[in-house]
Amino acid sequence: MRPDPTRGLLLIDDEPAQRRLVTAIGARAGWWVTGAPDVDAAQKFLNDPESPKVDAILLDHWLPGPAGTEIIEQIRAMRPDLPLLILTAQTSVAVAVEAMRAGASDFLVKPLAPDRLLAALDTATDRRRASGELRPLSEKISKTLAFEEIVGSAPRFRAALAIAAKAARARVSVLIEGESGSGKEVIAQAIHSSSPRGRKPMVTVNCGAIPENLVESVLFGHEKGAFTGAFDRHIGRFEDADGSTLFLDEVGELPLDTQVKLLRALESGEIQRVGGRAIQTVDVRIIAATNRRLIEEVAAGRFREDLYYRLNVVHVDIPPLRDRSSDIPPLARHLLARIAEQPGMSHLSITDDALSVLMAYGWPGNVRQLQNALFRAAVLCEGNALTAADFPHIATESTFSNRADDYHARLLNGASAAAAMSNGAGITLYDPDGNLRTLEEIESDVIRLAIGHYRGRMTEVARRLGIGRSTLYRKLGELGIGDAA
Repeated sequence: MRPDPTRGLLLIDDEPAQRRLVTAIGARAGWWVTGAPDVDAAQKFLNDPESPKVDAILLDHWLPGPAGTEIIEQIRAMRPDLPLLILTAQTSVAVAVEAMRAGASDFLVKPLAPDRLLAALDTATDRRRASGELRPLSEKISKTLAFEEIVGSAPRFRAALAIAAKAARARVSVLIEGESGSGKEVIAQAIHSSSPRGRKPMVTVNCGAIPENLVESVLFGHEKGAFTGAFDRHIGRFEDADGSTLFLDEVGELPLDTQVKLLRALESGEIQRVGGRAIQTVDVRIIAATNRRLIEEVAAGRFREDLYYRLNVVHVDIPPLRDRSSDIPPLARHLLARIAEQPGMSHLSITDDALSVLMAYGWPGNVRQLQNALFRAAVLCEGNALTAADFPHIATESTFSNRADDYHARLLNGASAAAAMSNGAGITLYDPDGNLRTLEEIESDVIRLAIGHYRGRMTEVARRLGIGRSTLYRKLGELGIGDAA
């Protein structure tokens, strides 16, 4: 029997190697995993009173179609109350829609990412959520957006976009900092597509998803025989990005020895494959992103100071979604429009009561979590509009949230909701204590908003604000605002 503090996962999969992988991943987070080669064996296990209790089921090798739907229905008949996660090699959003409509709680795509599996399992077994209502890790609905297509009018967010838009025209390195799911990759893609290098595809490397012993090979390539398993020459991502942009996501995860080699490549433009002697020159523009504060990592000795300043030529700080809740209504409508473009989905509107529920929540997973919640609700919606009833799990989580929900905050949220739902500008008029902010603070936000909205075109900003250009620059100096806001 498993220890009481751990949680149990039933894995339906006939491959021993996959069972060992899931068992190893689960063990790190306190999950006890048992395997069943097929649905019949799973049924026997679940019906045995001596079997340990399981908290979730993971079904591997699921395929869309009548046979796949029947398997899900069989499992649901055994344990209708257990979360059922589907693991498949299919990457289509239409497949995710079919699986979830058949009764799956969540949908994961191979190759299996450990952090994603654990997040899905934690979500599935969170007792704060209403039964059967999960926040899915839905497939990313990717679409490159130009700066003018990115939704958000909160002053800090527009200021960040203004800085990013100006940086796009230069070759300098850009460091984007922000919480997971806040939109760092969207901003990076917009910078690239607006740059002279936008004719070529941006090359992306998730530094946090590469084993330490393979990071150097992924970035710089290797020669045949350079190490055990190097059966052929491998071209690194720096070479792939020659003449284009290399996006280093979660750059703070790079090992220190790799940081040294990355710094050398940035300073000289020269790279060397692992196991090779030839020096190659590449022309690569670097955009890096991290969910950490790299300056704190530098102070802790986990990130090289010289590399930090080499990457941080232009700094873009993306605020979390909870700090720009007025952006949630237009964001929700925008995301629903993108979801509707996917196979098997239809166009849905969203009611004000649903938007109120979404605005009251803290969104620790930021825009990515909002998209996941909308995707889940859209898949299961039987009407033409999403209502508050389609988000019971969000309402439940809000009840357990540790956000500051004092009396004044609730009054302010209610007062600002109507303006936000009609795509208001999102200028905050009140301090958290309920008192009005100073005129200087409000004026500073208005100017930042205008600079972001008009992409740093100062003549247009001055004209729209009804002041002279020289007056605008004087105010920038008085308020301590850089001309890039």
